[in-house]
Amino acid sequence: MYSKEESQRIKREFWVAFAEKYPRKWVLYDTKIKDFSFKFYVDNKKAQVLIDIEQRNDEKRIAYFEKLEALKNILEEEFIKDLVFEKEYTLESGKTISRIWVEITGVGFSNRTNWDTIFDFFNEKMHALEMFYLEYDEFIKDIE
Repeated sequence: MYSKEESQRIKREFWVAFAEKYPRKWVLYDTKIKDFSFKFYVDNKKAQVLIDIEQRNDEKRIAYFEKLEALKNILEEEFIKDLVFEKEYTLESGKTISRIWVEITGVGFSNRTNWDTIFDFFNEKMHALEMFYLEYDEFIKDIE
């Protein structure tokens, strides 16, 4: 088991190595929708690519989620399979958000032999989500 400092150092090295392997600007928080973001997540059991919808206004949050849900067939047939859609996802903090994600399990940042697998997964899945978003962002943004 690693100390907290050692774990933080390895995680930093992981993200630097990822940025070196795939040196590009990701959409992530630059969606032009407040509290609607794309995220990478990794721990020592899994890696995930996520869309988090975190509006404080539940009606707005659900409206954005339902827009994505309406596009689910297109999203899964043309861009990315095996997505999990969760309208009511509770974070550790207790906050309820909507979340859509895809993951691989059995990998972790502390095992360097997993890094290329995780990096390739991140690149492939996030790229697919970004391409989907860039094609359908006007529809998604139009919740009024």
